[in-house]
Amino acid sequence: NRAAMSSGQQMSILRDSIKSGAIDVPLGSALLDGVASQPPEQSESRREMLALVELRRKTRQIQVSTDDREVRAYLRQLGEPICLFGEDAADRRERLKTLIVLHGESAIRKRPAGASDSAGDSEAAASTAGASTSASGAAINKELWYHEGPEALKTGRLWLAEYSLPRARARLDAARAYYANTPDSVRKARHMEWQNNLRSFAIQASQIGDSRPLSYCQVSPDSSQLAVSSWSGLCQVWRLPECELALTLRGHKTNACCVAWHPKATTPEAGPVALASSSLDGAVKLWSLDSESPYAELDGHEPYRVSRLAWHPSGRFLGTCVFDYSWRLWDLEAGDEILHQEGHSKEVYDIAFHPDGSLALTGGLDSFGRVWDLRNGRCVMLLEGHQRSVLSVAFAPNGHHMATGSEDNGAKLWDLRKQVCLYTVPAHTSNVSKVLFQPGSSGAAGISHFLLTASYDGSARLWSHPNWTPIHQLSGHESRLMCADIAPDSRFIVTCGFDRTFKLWAAQPI
Repeated sequence: NRAAMSSGQQMSILRDSIKSGAIDVPLGSALLDGVASQPPEQSESRREMLALVELRRKTRQIQVSTDDREVRAYLRQLGEPICLFGEDAADRRERLKTLIVLHGESAIRKRPAGASDSAGDSEAAASTAGASTSASGAAINKELWYHEGPEALKTGRLWLAEYSLPRARARLDAARAYYANTPDSVRKARHMEWQNNLRSFAIQASQIGDSRPLSYCQVSPDSSQLAVSSWSGLCQVWRLPECELALTLRGHKTNACCVAWHPKATTPEAGPVALASSSLDGAVKLWSLDSESPYAELDGHEPYRVSRLAWHPSGRFLGTCVFDYSWRLWDLEAGDEILHQEGHSKEVYDIAFHPDGSLALTGGLDSFGRVWDLRNGRCVMLLEGHQRSVLSVAFAPNGHHMATGSEDNGAKLWDLRKQVCLYTVPAHTSNVSKVLFQPGSSGAAGISHFLLTASYDGSARLWSHPNWTPIHQLSGHESRLMCADIAPDSRFIVTCGFDRTFKLWAAQPI
């Protein structure tokens, strides 16, 4: 049977592993006590069995792609049959992991030629930033290079440095004061209080938002209004908690992908621009709350899709993610694009800005996240670990934690200071469409008590921050969740989905 075949294959590989030194079971170990006193045949048999246990232990520690096409490509690269009789995808993964133990982990460091996640991977790989390959398969050119930017970029970088450094100092001072003046018992009690409150979150309102699926939602800075975008091309503003339609924004000709509130909109410091939105055809429009027509448009993305956009904390800059493998930074005071940043090898899908305004975090369909220093243009951290496309990214209010959500159904937490992945949350059973930290609950100290994830499996889940244990699951949508948001005052959560509805979740009626 297949299990017997698998054990036989492992024993064959095992003998090669012992000879090559990949598997080592020392004769002096406790596991082999008594082996020397046994007949040679029994001693050798027991040694092989113990080595098999060691092989399986090492195999469990190996991580390989869940994409069967990549697994087959790796097997071909190792000179092994890509499929054995009676073998399915799971068996192939196990065989590959066993072979990697024999050949060394370096065998999976580099993606093999021929592996692809989709039909368009070969074209995407050919367009990788800074890489060039010849028709004969020459080595990739890894030379680092930069574009020469306009004078406005230099001015913008200086302004960003002057803006972000005082904010970083204030945040750190507030965090030190909070931890110095708040006893550990009080901090734990507050955290437990938040968790108990979140466990009682339930649907308080549900509203059909449009005739087509809703693609994005975001709560206004004062928590009084909700902006949603739809595949119909409309963007709408709803009053909360009444869920009454306040304004319909008309201007997009194709699916609207994203809508985002200006950081100072609906506040006493509000300017004429309140919202920004993007669409499938590359249109980016700015809106005021006084008209259904666009206040202004940002040209230059067409014909590429603009999947996401985000406001810089200052409100002066707008970041856009474009499906030409780049992201852009717009200075709205000057009305110009000051930065056209490449670096991802596939489409850039999401962007988030650091609370201080110093960094930008981008996630791409190449499965990587990148952290960019806006003050000098350098990529200061590569977030490597997801198996599939990164669909959502977020900074924590504390300034040093980050989250990414992916098509591999998981969310990863990262530490900017250590530049490592802290934890992988097996969050959902389908694509993770949104990750978001609770807005800072202790003012400038940047204390966040939970992480929100939303998924195509139709649920949103709440996770404790910073120990990442599950708190509560929000289930109620009939189809995939496209987006979710937490009110700035943290009183409620909003989700929107493919079922054309948005829902308000809270511990009690708002």
